[in-house]
Amino acid sequence: MALITSPPSNIKARNFVPLRRIIHRLDCTVAPLRPIHQPSIVLKFGISGSKPDKVLVTAKLFSHSNASCNRKVAANANAALAETSEPEPSRARRIILSDVVVKRPRSVFLGRKWNSLDMGTAGVVWAMHFLSLFAPFQFNWGAFLVAIALYIVTGLFGITLSFHRNLSHRSFKLPKWLEYLFAYCGVQALQGNPIDWVSTHRYHHQFCDSEKDPHSPVEGFWFSHMSWLFDTNSVITRCGEPNNVGDLEKQPFYKFIQSTYIAHPIALGALLYALGGFPFLVWGMGVRIVWVYHITWLVNSACHVWGRQAWNTGDLSRNNWWVALLAFGEGWHNNHHAFEFSARHGLEWWQLDMTWYVVRLLKVMRLATDVKVPTELQKQRMAFNN
Repeated sequence: MALITSPPSNIKARNFVPLRRIIHRLDCTVAPLRPIHQPSIVLKFGISGSKPDKVLVTAKLFSHSNASCNRKVAANANAALAETSEPEPSRARRIILSDVVVKRPRSVFLGRKWNSLDMGTAGVVWAMHFLSLFAPFQFNWGAFLVAIALYIVTGLFGITLSFHRNLSHRSFKLPKWLEYLFAYCGVQALQGNPIDWVSTHRYHHQFCDSEKDPHSPVEGFWFSHMSWLFDTNSVITRCGEPNNVGDLEKQPFYKFIQSTYIAHPIALGALLYALGGFPFLVWGMGVRIVWVYHITWLVNSACHVWGRQAWNTGDLSRNNWWVALLAFGEGWHNNHHAFEFSARHGLEWWQLDMTWYVVRLLKVMRLATDVKVPTELQKQRMAFNN
């Protein structure tokens, strides 16, 4: 907590006025108040380097001579300061190995009514994790290679290249046949249809780490990682009905996928079972989907908790090298929040970004056009020393 006092215009020696005398109670009989020309007081709360959480409005200080109200006034002063202080230690806690404070801890499991979509979402996530438990007993190299191949197809081509950089941020353009092909790869990641996925992600950038953010670690690490998914009305409650995906809703392909979404992963599971039996189902669906789940979720959680900030984005986004390795370059998350439009997230030569390398290849093949990257002037504007 920092106390900032603006200097008075005429500096004179004055007696210190105790804090308990600044509050005037209407229910107490007091002598006429005499203003004391003290500087304004502003209280800022928050972790170092962050925006202030609260600002206490400027107050004029008064003195009075009625001693009978001192105890009540002092009690009210303490209560007023308590209301503007940082959250109680029992509710506010730092996430381990981080300076991020959980300010609004939230659990979605208890104390609310679950609807059918909540239960369906939790059921699918639980079923994939349960299916993965059979992996050690159903291993063969064919099933393992299927899982690796689908990890690349659904994770890289589907989620990071299509859902994220192409559809959410329009970082580049593709021929419609290729755009739809890559988007269909994303459907097989079992993370939702393109319209809903893109809408939620755009809201994340619009309200990043605020009360309207669909998944921020200020409400808890595990909330930002996965539990927010199980409260399917949360995004609508925070942000309203989706009105930020008109570009996708105008296209019949995406509307068709939205209305038939769950049938497509089921069809893939049936195909895998027909080709390789239960091992292909366990590794090609269970292990692969859970792996891509948690890698995608780490971008929402770990990349807002652990790592370094290279740019002055005003939020908690961090560059995290190990998430970048797992998530095909998505771990350079502070870079991404600084330049949301950029098709390139690994802005330094040493920042591995597999998705960007694929975009560059598509550009060389003249399949990707209007590829956006930040200019030097844009980088200067976002630098901390600007």
